[in-house]
Amino acid sequence: MKAKEAEGVSLNKRRLPAEWERQQLVLMSFPHEDTDWANNDLQASLSPFIRIAQAIAYGEAVYIICKDKNKISSMFCSTRNLTFVEIPTNDTWIRDYGYISIKEYGDKRLLDFTFDGWGKKFEASLDNSVNRTLHKKGYMGITPLESIDFVLEGGSIESDGEGTILTTSACLCNPNRNGGLSKEDIEKQLKTSLGAKRFLWLDNGYLAGDDTDSHVDTLARFVNRETIVYLKCNDKEDEHYEALQKMEKELQSFKTVEGKPYSLIPLPMCEAKYNKSGKRLPATYANFLITNDALIYPTYEDVNDKKVRELFKDLFPTKEIIPVNCLKLIEEGGSLHCSTMQVAY
Repeated sequence: MKAKEAEGVSLNKRRLPAEWERQQLVLMSFPHEDTDWANNDLQASLSPFIRIAQAIAYGEAVYIICKDKNKISSMFCSTRNLTFVEIPTNDTWIRDYGYISIKEYGDKRLLDFTFDGWGKKFEASLDNSVNRTLHKKGYMGITPLESIDFVLEGGSIESDGEGTILTTSACLCNPNRNGGLSKEDIEKQLKTSLGAKRFLWLDNGYLAGDDTDSHVDTLARFVNRETIVYLKCNDKEDEHYEALQKMEKELQSFKTVEGKPYSLIPLPMCEAKYNKSGKRLPATYANFLITNDALIYPTYEDVNDKKVRELFKDLFPTKEIIPVNCLKLIEEGGSLHCSTMQVAY
């Protein structure tokens, strides 16, 4: 069903939960021989995925999409809370093609938006079919699935659970997505699909080496309804300095639902990380995952890794703070949050 054809959708009946709300499970998609990961020491590349899955399984279920479930399951010391499902994929960044789960009159509904490989940069036909295949196999039970003829990646939006969407114009309004719609057109669509009530648009901010056209989950994140953490650059010689300074000013102008300024918590930039070819990699501490019992965050063998851990301990005092080395992940363009997608309870 095309999104514009959705019948009888009230702006108040749908709601996109915040990531910190109760989750049923988390989806992951593992590397295999038919993905780009095969050219990057596939065995070593599997290590951070296994670590992330184990950290999530500490408190909730994980559905692992993979090519060979016997091979992948044998790599775990324990398979508690893990379910392995064989479905063909092009790549591993399920944040951008996995279900976006909403609440409709309090009941869960799964949305399957179109995924086009970040503006047709990469082949994505298999990834784009994962949600429908998983649903047909019965793994999501009787939860309704709605396919929407509109390109939207999960990493491109942040929700406070109360109708506020934080996003970037560089991604959502890009001509390579939906033909380059205006902010007004995007807002109309997401009010219908997600029940969004208001939008906070970032027009500045980017990461070198990022293929997503500035996904918000690499730059700024809600951690509660009144607080946003964001990437801050203090080095005037760094190429990101000016753009992130402008982004910070935009964040300072935003107001909560109650009309108050947000509490803004800066995240440090990593020291610049490069691949073997000398290309800068998109290392960011903003790409963390909030789960039922833990805050799982990426590390990069960087001087700021421990500093960020203390920051997260203060922000999430009741959760286990779990670091995962994600240097291998950024070699392929993503990080921890990109490799996961939560499904609301």
